[in-house]
Amino acid sequence: MTTTQQPSTKQDILHQLLKQGQSTAQELAEQLQVSPQAIRRHLKDLETEGLILHQAMQTGMGRPNHVYTLSREGRSQFPDRYNDFAVSLLDTLAETVGRDQVSSILRRQWERKGIEYRENLGESDLSDRVNKLVELRRLEGYMAECHEIDPDTTPKFVLTEYNCAISQIAESFPSVCGHELEMFELALPDCRVDRTHWLVKGEHRCGYLIQPK
Repeated sequence: MTTTQQPSTKQDILHQLLKQGQSTAQELAEQLQVSPQAIRRHLKDLETEGLILHQAMQTGMGRPNHVYTLSREGRSQFPDRYNDFAVSLLDTLAETVGRDQVSSILRRQWERKGIEYRENLGESDLSDRVNKLVELRRLEGYMAECHEIDPDTTPKFVLTEYNCAISQIAESFPSVCGHELEMFELALPDCRVDRTHWLVKGEHRCGYLIQPK
């Protein structure tokens, strides 16, 4: 493949990930009609450039699949002014009614979201509810996964999110991250939720420890 073709294929990969949210190398190869070996080379280059991220997803007894998604830098390659508008709107509100009032508004919004999650999760056992919460978060643009720890004792879960759908807002109004913890506890009222990792602090993921109260 010539060098003039490579940027086009890489751009096609970015477009495909933008549309689908996440995909494996094999899926991308089939969709773009490019060999899996070539796709993997492009994916490696894109990851080196910081435009995509991957995580290992176990789907059976064999090797885990690598699932790829756009990084924040990758998403910035596409025109998107919605986050800028949201941050600008919140800045205007802060100038008008004060940052404390904006924080109260954001808390109320997160409370509504937590109640919405709780209604969607139902009253099944904790494992089922946590897994369903992960699926809801994925649908909203968060690259989320969950692992159970100490399954033989009190069940505990580590919820990890590799990207943040509200990262620009969180940078300007970090209080939303605290409200997010309250939201998770509203969604899982029988649980305590603690933050273990934080994208806003420069880590590559947000992490939450979920355990029964």
